[in-house]
Amino acid sequence: QVQLIESGGGLVQAGGSLRLSCAASGRTFSEYAMGWFRQAPGKEREFVAAITWTGGTYYPDYVKGRFTISRDNAKNTVYLQMNSLKPEETAVYYCAARSGLGIFTTTSEYTYWGQGTQVTVSS
Repeated sequence: QVQLIESGGGLVQAGGSLRLSCAASGRTFSEYAMGWFRQAPGKEREFVAAITWTGGTYYPDYVKGRFTISRDNAKNTVYLQMNSLKPEETAVYYCAARSGLGIFTTTSEYTYWGQGTQVTVSS
């Protein structure tokens, strides 16, 4: 069992930056693939970034170059650095985890989810 707790959300102006953190429980965090998703009101949960347990990363085009996912296995934590934020990126941001090597980009591929942290980007 893995528990995930996100933090770092808040209110930021358009063009600003935020850094989200996701703290994970469990001794095998280093063997988990991690991902970030977001969900705006009335919309489906959307993939934002993924990282393998060896540090490989993947981003969809709409955040590539602005968002960076990273992990610190010693701290059982994964991060999402978000720069140049846009108002349309206002959403609840979720951290997700699953075992296995690879990049996973859909919600159905992940086993564990955090409760989410609200990010609001004002125009």
